[in-house]
Amino acid sequence: MGFTFSVLALLPVFIAQVLAADIFIDLPVSVFNGAKSVCSAHLWITLQVTNAVVAPDGFPRSAIQIGTFPGANIVAMKGDTLHLNVSNHLVDPTMRRSTSIHWHGLFQDRTASEDGPSFVNQCPIAPGAFYQYNFGLGNQTGTYWFHSHLSTQYADGERGTLVIYPNDPQKNLWDVDDASTIITLADWYHTPAEQLMAQFKTDGHEPVPASGLFNGAGRYIGGPAVPWSVVNVVAGKRYRFRVINISAFAAFTFSVDGHTFDVIETDGIATVPLTVSSFEIHAAQRYSIVLHANQPVNNYWMRSPMTVAGSSAICEHKNSIELDKQNVKGILRYAGAPAADPTTSATSGTQLQEFQLATLINPGAPGGSAPADHTIDLQFDAVWEINGISYVPPSLPTLLKIINGATVASDFTVSEHTFILNQNEVVELHIHGSDHGITHPFHLHGHAFDVVQSASGPLNYVNPPRRDVVAVEQGGVIIRFRADNPGPWFLHCHIDWHLEAGLAVVFAEAPAAQRTGPQSEIIPAPWLDLCPKYNALPPVVWFSSSHLLAL
Repeated sequence: MGFTFSVLALLPVFIAQVLAADIFIDLPVSVFNGAKSVCSAHLWITLQVTNAVVAPDGFPRSAIQIGTFPGANIVAMKGDTLHLNVSNHLVDPTMRRSTSIHWHGLFQDRTASEDGPSFVNQCPIAPGAFYQYNFGLGNQTGTYWFHSHLSTQYADGERGTLVIYPNDPQKNLWDVDDASTIITLADWYHTPAEQLMAQFKTDGHEPVPASGLFNGAGRYIGGPAVPWSVVNVVAGKRYRFRVINISAFAAFTFSVDGHTFDVIETDGIATVPLTVSSFEIHAAQRYSIVLHANQPVNNYWMRSPMTVAGSSAICEHKNSIELDKQNVKGILRYAGAPAADPTTSATSGTQLQEFQLATLINPGAPGGSAPADHTIDLQFDAVWEINGISYVPPSLPTLLKIINGATVASDFTVSEHTFILNQNEVVELHIHGSDHGITHPFHLHGHAFDVVQSASGPLNYVNPPRRDVVAVEQGGVIIRFRADNPGPWFLHCHIDWHLEAGLAVVFAEAPAAQRTGPQSEIIPAPWLDLCPKYNALPPVVWFSSSHLLAL
């Protein structure tokens, strides 16, 4: 089916939906760290995206921050509606100056326009412009985050955290769960991401970070002794720590000297408590754990050594900075302990295996063990190809094409690598790993999925782990979800270098249902202005004598 694109070709029903959806009630809002609602179902937040010189590991560099560094913390309640006014003040020519924000893990029911990926769900927000993301949280709760979804921009620092509080069925398991118990793990580069991506396209070696950051603080070899991040606890209390990997590349292995803990949440999904002493967490994954502060009053290392498997060497782009993969940590400090570095030793014990996780609420893969309605094999034929195709973003967003009539695979270019999913069918993805030693964390937008075959362990359709980012090793994985959320949804490797190189596909889920019917997309009028503003920008600017940088 062919079609002719035109913004003006939007059907009147969409304009009617825009007018209806654009009416909001601005109720009083209490603000905590600029981002917490305690008395309203509507949360209005302004997020300033700016350049700033930061030195989280002691090395000063120009970076990108959302509100603050290492990122704003948005706190909401189940059922809230968020109104997030993203104002783009980026001016540094060494980095991308347009932007878009993805609210990682949120389903965006009828609001695919607000999901954030540039050229799948929207055009980028031009420099000097703003866009208000409006969406409801529905029944989702748990630990999420947000980040730029334009090129490799979030590696320059554009990221933050989002926690949705519920009336949690496991609330009796902990005493403390607040901003002080959010733990972010990040890789950090001393060179702007676009320059590193240009290097990667030339030599094929993933850029290795200069350091790892624990709650926004770290150290690099030869750098200053930046103070470690301290997490304060009181003996006898139980703490829900929300551990979020906001890296562009690195995985981490998290542990706390002298302590075990219970894993109770995976990527926003409540799980049956499982006691372990450590877990591996890949880019974009989240775990909630409950740690009982039941050890002698002291200082204990919270360790998060990095894994950057498959990288070429331990130096960053054309410099001699080496990475100390072990030197990523914070301090768990009991009240009454001295303000000193710990002298504790690493704890040996049981490391979490993903297949051991069991979903707490409504467990079981869709369709059970019966054959899926739609099975898709995704093979890594070459390093950055899936089924022989490297994904290339289109000039017009996938959602805009669908709204204007795109319905079948031939309505998209080959390089858009778009699969059509029928409404409510059970979809099973067989994602085959690569043989070059890298674990690929694959993220599906618009859904959580059941991991019926993890990297290890048995096939499990009865009560498999459910999440939105799965680690794909050489042996591959099998995941299932029901196509019950019409929209264009990205599936991609969350190593940002790999995504930009083309390791991605798009699922156009129920295209006709996105246009009309009870699950049709609600398209805000300002969303239609994003592409004209972006397309009016100069196509490229110089950032060095040898490289071009798109806005």
